[in-house]
Amino acid sequence: MSKKLVKSTSNSVFAGVCGGLGKYFNIDPTVIRIGFVASMFFGLGSPGLVYLVMAFIMPKDDTYFY
Repeated sequence: MSKKLVKSTSNSVFAGVCGGLGKYFNIDPTVIRIGFVASMFFGLGSPGLVYLVMAFIMPKDDTYFY
């Protein structure tokens, strides 16, 4: 089974991008969220643009949890 990079529907705060990246790379999504926030300060807003592009391009996860 191949891994797919998708937005997380179960572990999302804003759009599910960090949750999806955490699931894909098998690390805690909180670490990725902290990295995005830190890079916003040091990258002068460019990482925010990358996040928005990823939010529109990445497909949603089809797994539903009830």
